[in-house]
Amino acid sequence: MSNDKDLARMPEFPESYWRESVEIPSFESLKENIHVDVGIVGGGITGITTAYLLVKQGLKVALLDSGKLLNGTTGHTTAKITAQHGLIYDELIQHLGEEKASMYYQTNSQAIEFIKDTIDEHNIDCDFTRQDAFVYTSSDKYVKKMDKEMKAYEKLGIKGELSDSVPFGFAVKSVISMKDQAQFHPLQYLMALVNYITENGAQIYENTTAVDVENSDHPNIITREGKRVICDRVVAASHFPFYGGQGYYFSRMYPERSYLIAVKGEKEYPGGMYISAEEPTRSLRSASFNGEQLWLIAGEKHKTGQGESTEKHYQALQEFAEQHIGIKQFVSRWSAQDLTTLDKVPYIGPVTQDQSEVLIATGYRKWGMTNGTAAAQMIAALIKDGKHPYQELFLPSRFHADPDLKKFAQINADVSKQMVKGKLEFTSLTIDDIKEDEGNIVRVNGNRTGVYRDKDGEVHLVDTTCTHLGCEVNWNQGDRTWDCPCHGSRFKIDGEVIEGPAQTPLKKFAYKHGKDDE
Repeated sequence: MSNDKDLARMPEFPESYWRESVEIPSFESLKENIHVDVGIVGGGITGITTAYLLVKQGLKVALLDSGKLLNGTTGHTTAKITAQHGLIYDELIQHLGEEKASMYYQTNSQAIEFIKDTIDEHNIDCDFTRQDAFVYTSSDKYVKKMDKEMKAYEKLGIKGELSDSVPFGFAVKSVISMKDQAQFHPLQYLMALVNYITENGAQIYENTTAVDVENSDHPNIITREGKRVICDRVVAASHFPFYGGQGYYFSRMYPERSYLIAVKGEKEYPGGMYISAEEPTRSLRSASFNGEQLWLIAGEKHKTGQGESTEKHYQALQEFAEQHIGIKQFVSRWSAQDLTTLDKVPYIGPVTQDQSEVLIATGYRKWGMTNGTAAAQMIAALIKDGKHPYQELFLPSRFHADPDLKKFAQINADVSKQMVKGKLEFTSLTIDDIKEDEGNIVRVNGNRTGVYRDKDGEVHLVDTTCTHLGCEVNWNQGDRTWDCPCHGSRFKIDGEVIEGPAQTPLKKFAYKHGKDDE
């Protein structure tokens, strides 16, 4: 029988509560060429919602995912349905103008109502509840920013107010609210959409990696196995676009990871959805668990493949929970990755100006429930009508001198730094130094090599050179993955791709004890 100490212990391996609490069907991989109206790549909220909208238009749709459905960022979200994306509206007004800031708010607000209307239409049981959203700060440096954000709310007609307290027992300097937002169980919602589209003729293929688009009379999605999806339109909703069409998206976005723990607390959750303005970020919401209440505590963002041991980020969230809530039981822990564009507005629309038949959606900055839904609405409108009232704001080919130029320089300077750092890194470790369930970088026959020794003592060796553009991956102990610090590609212990931009696995090496570990 488990004692209280066992219940309060952090789970050894990461697994999303959302995925653990829903039965997700499996689908076969694509084994032959097919013809459809629209080929969609990516089985998250954008791909599934786009398929749902297009099926309702009467179009023939195929949805491809390189792995399992809902196993990417959507399956590892905090699942806040809100247009309050941190302190963003004053910044948008300053850089893009009041009209475009209003477009951003309206787009995300309409996404909230779309989700609510869809839930009502199909009577979906997904724990949807209306909640106010709050950004709070405990730092004097952010009080002025909070005041400016409130003025931005007033200019844009956003319902909100300033206050100076949160119901968590710690002091804050300022709090800004946005009224009538929402939260839900994202996979219960999306599984209802999956059932709808399959019942109405959509085809879903898992473990089918799209690697390219060939343009002839019709676009052809090419899979790693050489199969083709021949269609009129292609939608790249694969987190990082599997096809960039010379749009150089790897140089115009940067990846960040963040972490989440789900616990039963000693205190009752007071309601609302919260996030801190300053770093390290602390995000809070509730969820239901077998009739009981969970606290979901997230934060600790950092550039993918960079920084301290990823286990320390989980530990920091645990310490926060123990200090302010008290942990009765640890239910699960997981992490997620998302991309941020140069101006913090997603890229939604034609992949390049001269390739209108290929549409992309990416760069949600960790606010994928509304941005991802809005992207699906926009893409469906572009396919049906050829236009959307807010398409200029999200146009992927846009480039603003302010703030894009400065951010572009920062992103790519960091990439150059990480590439050089990885190539020159020295290590004195050998394979024999690696303990069970640990990974690290060693030199094997003089070559930088990634080593993971599993719990059975079996050694897994990979070439640490990322197959995207040649940066050197680093070990992520918290999630047992190899992560690229340049553009965010992630790989399993055996080198298989978890997420792009890389499309090719890391090279694997056979381990011969006593010969190669030097």
